[in-house]
Amino acid sequence: MSRQALVLSMTSEPPLVLDIDGTLTDDAGRLDSRTFPYLQAWNAPVVLATGKAFPYPVTLCHYLGIELTVIAENGGVVLADGQVSYQGDRERAQAAADAFVERGGDLGWDGFDDVNEWRRTEVAVDLSADEDLLRTVAAEFDLEVVDTGYAYHLKTPGVEKGDGLGVVASSLGRSPSEFVAIGDSENDVSTFRAAGTAYAVANADAAARDAADVVVDGSYFDGTASVLGSLGST
Repeated sequence: MSRQALVLSMTSEPPLVLDIDGTLTDDAGRLDSRTFPYLQAWNAPVVLATGKAFPYPVTLCHYLGIELTVIAENGGVVLADGQVSYQGDRERAQAAADAFVERGGDLGWDGFDDVNEWRRTEVAVDLSADEDLLRTVAAEFDLEVVDTGYAYHLKTPGVEKGDGLGVVASSLGRSPSEFVAIGDSENDVSTFRAAGTAYAVANADAAARDAADVVVDGSYFDGTASVLGSLGST
């Protein structure tokens, strides 16, 4: 039996692990309004897995009216069954970011830095930054740089969204292989590998497309909606 068939045979609607930016949004980065009816009606757990700081997916869960089950900061923060866990060295990431700036780099966030203000386990840098310098500094601090398509993330090696899915699945009494994952970026690859079936939307980067079981025709939430429509019973 294929992985997809196994997932579908266990429940009419499988549990989901969904990236946010590029997956639940439009091409301008705005949350697609169709996210609300789709996810509110989903008859299985929904996990929001994102590179954004912890408060963003928590807030989105509140407004969607779904359980607070999130993987934030590329696996650095996990909230499941009312318990929060943290992985990753924020102080080391900040030290590397400071060194990057001291050498002439620019984090790229003008004015109030809402990107990093509430971030607990890593530091995000705008894509306009000097990538070569950033990666050089990161290596000196034993950190990695992940390009999510929206920012460079200075993060602790080995902290991944896919590990967060393992924590969430365990808290729900499930296996990660029961989940269907949808995403669009390099930071979704570990989730794709952990989940039972992985879909990349058409706007996905090369790493996500290569790791996915299926690359759908639609981009952004159009692609996600096509997957949810094919899997849902409502």
